[in-house]
Amino acid sequence: MCWAPAHCRPVVGLALIREFVYTYAAVSPGDGCLDYQIAPKMNTEQMNQFLIQVRTAHHGDFIIMILDGASSHKSKDLKIPEDMVLIKLPPYSPELNPTELVWDELREKEFANRVFDSLDSVVNQLKSGLATLAANKTSMKKLTCWPWIYDSLNAI
Repeated sequence: MCWAPAHCRPVVGLALIREFVYTYAAVSPGDGCLDYQIAPKMNTEQMNQFLIQVRTAHHGDFIIMILDGASSHKSKDLKIPEDMVLIKLPPYSPELNPTELVWDELREKEFANRVFDSLDSVVNQLKSGLATLAANKTSMKKLTCWPWIYDSLNAI
């Protein structure tokens, strides 16, 4: 938006085009395992693919996945794999979702004070940052596990 006197027509020298990329992620606070998928869209099809990816990576485990209110998490066409339960958080409660801490860490460590010249540069930084986080399970466990749970898990 631009303000100008009524008799003048402002000239805009730059038109911004918005581009988007989406990341699905799930973290296990108990062992620090981080699964993620970078996707061109956020829709039911992508969410179904991510659920299959997590199910395949953790074959034989019973998975409880905490979800926020994104539309792709609530679709009637969502196909929930066997031995997986999806728990939807109440609205406006990101503090209950361990994955939100991953996003904070990623923003702070990989994107703070950075300017990118293209979406491809952003995606490359995102891939690098997610791979770094996923490689350090101890750090992920410490980051996402509530302190009293983390302490009791380390005592075992």
